[in-house]
This record gives sequence, structure tokens and C-alpha cells, in this order.
Amino acid sequence: MIPSPSRPAVRLFLLAAVAGMLWFVLSRIRYHWDFGAVWAYREIFLAGFGLTVAVSVGAIALGLALGLASGLASVSDNVWLTEIAALYVGTFRGTPLLVQILIFYFCVGVVVHVDSPYLIGTAALGFFSGAYISEMVRAGVESVDKGQWETALSSGLTRRQTLCYVVFPQALRRIVPPVTGQFVSCIKDSSLLSVISVRELTKAAEVVNATTYRTFEAYLPLALLYLLLTWPLSHLTGRLEKGIRNGNAMIPR
Repeated sequence: MIPSPSRPAVRLFLLAAVAGMLWFVLSRIRYHWDFGAVWAYREIFLAGFGLTVAVSVGAIALGLALGLASGLASVSDNVWLTEIAALYVGTFRGTPLLVQILIFYFCVGVVVHVDSPYLIGTAALGFFSGAYISEMVRAGVESVDKGQWETALSSGLTRRQTLCYVVFPQALRRIVPPVTGQFVSCIKDSSLLSVISVRELTKAAEVVNATTYRTFEAYLPLALLYLLLTWPLSHLTGRLEKGIRNGNAMIPR
């Protein structure tokens, strides 16, 4: 029987095949490639890369805090907290992110007297991500067997203590993989901040394209840089999901 190839070998083969097809398609385009013109503006790309990382990290931190607070509020026995969480999640999941960015920048920013597009963009991404993380937290908590609640409550623990010390630690293992995936989405969504003149990666590529008129050369590095940011997180998400399936709390070695 023919032995099955290893996973790294299959991945390497597929990457080589994709690279070959991409080269074949691009080589058939009647276009004079000139990456030298774009290379002269590499500092703009590097600055955009750094700003994308900074904005994404800030938005992820804010979204994680909002998502945990809202998710736990949605499973509490306080009707005010559950309704506030439902309103927050419904509002931010029910409207497009682009619209939210514009509202944050042109309305909320004016009201709170904040004119920095970087802070406004980070806040908009954070609130948007928090709404999705909130639903992940709620689903994770509700997926824990009801018997865990009943046993803990019958032993004398309060509902809050049961949630904090019994239910949430079990739910956390199920919450971490999708939350990590949301971080990947947050990085990609940061490209929309170019509409409010945040010079992250996408805006940097637009500036280089407008300056050099080299569209392909400006946007191909953009795609590669986003892959450089999101690929490690995507890989981490896969390892976490594999660890959950194998019943391990830690990332598999």
C-alpha cells in the first residue's frame, strides 16, 4: 500500500502549485512589471504595517474586554444587564462595519471631542469585534451541561460563584478557538479604516498606487503583508481546535 504523504509535504506541494498557477496567469498579462517603483516607497508600506498591527492589537484588546463583559452579562440573572447586552450585540452585529466606522468618526468623535482617526478607528473595530465575541462567550457558557449549574448551586455556591469558578473555566476551552478566529477577522477588517484616512496597510497601498500608477505592484505586496499577519493566528486557531477535539486544555505540542 502506498504510504500517505505527510501534512507538511502536502502543504508545500499545494503552495508550490498555487504559486505556479499565479505565475502562469500573471506572465500571460501584457504588462510591464516594475517593482522598483514601489520598492522606493517601502517605508510607507512598513509604516502602514506597523500601524495596522497597533490598531488591530488595540481593537482586539478592547473587543475582548467588551465581549467578555457583554457575554457574561447576557447569561446573568439581571434583566437590565441581559437587555443591555442584547441591545449592544444586536446593534453592532446588525449594521455594516463600514457604516459604524463612519458614524464613529463623523458623529461620535464630534460629540466626545476626539478628532484622531486612529483612536476612532480602533474604538469602532473594538466595539464591532466585541459584539461577536460576546455571542461566542454566551454560546460557550450555555453549552456547559446544566447539571454543572445544579450541582454547584446545590452545594451552596451562589450563581455568580458558579459562573466564575465552575462554568466559565469549562466554557473557556470552547470559547478560545472562535475568539482567536475573530482576531484574524479584526486584522482584515482594519483595512476599512482607510475610508477615514487611517494610513494602515490598505491606505498605504492606495497612496503608493496613486503616486506610482503601478496598481499590480502596489496591491500584491498588500495581500502578502496581510497574509503575514493573519497566517500565524489562523494556524493557532487550527491547533486550538485540534486540542479541544483531543480533549486537551493546552495547545497540542
